[in-house]
Amino acid sequence: MIKGFKEFITRGNVIDFAVAVVIGAAFTAIITVIVKSLIDPLLGAFVPSGDLGSWTITIPGLFADAHIGIGAIISAIINFLAVALVVYFALVMPMNKFKERQARKAGVSETEEEPVLTEQQLLVQIRDLLDKQQQS
Repeated sequence: MIKGFKEFITRGNVIDFAVAVVIGAAFTAIITVIVKSLIDPLLGAFVPSGDLGSWTITIPGLFADAHIGIGAIISAIINFLAVALVVYFALVMPMNKFKERQARKAGVSETEEEPVLTEQQLLVQIRDLLDKQQQS
């Protein structure tokens, strides 16, 4: 049981995933502070309440008004896009470039794969091959 657990933990995929989660959490914390401290106040200058996070839309109700936190939703979307942008440019794009360079060094060429044939196209090819075989 311990041996199986040790093999599972020492696999590259598990460790890579753990590192990705930790780095993602760190990036998220940094980007969240930047969005809350810099971007939200700049956008807050253009909303009625002056603060993007506290911007709400009030909908009159039968017993009480409902307040939709549209500013918090916009702020969360901006936060997500900022984190995704940083992760892409800081991690994904450099890793893709690195893999391309490694593939070029190894002499692996990127050839175009043949398109996947439909069942009908495949059956037509088989029929043609069988006809050609019978004629020979």
